Amino acid sequence: MGTQIRLELQATLKRFLPAAHEYYPIECGIHVRDLLEQLGIPEYEVNLVFINGVPANLVSTIEGGERVVLYPPLGGG
Repeated sequence: MGTQIRLELQATLKRFLPAAHEYYPIECGIHVRDLLEQLGIPEYEVNLVFINGVPANLVSTIEGGERVVLYPPLGGG
């Protein structure tokens, strides 16, 4: 059964942001890795994952109703 998440992509990942990111449809119980595949985001482009403000990873499960935020690797100097 499908459900929705609030999706936020930061910095250089914004180019992958779908139009319906406020209520992005997903299948209940998918992994973050599956979400990246749906969005066409290569895994190497994602460095940090947060689900409802809690650090997560590519094998974390998304049930629906969450706020998912993805960050690319950040550089500095």
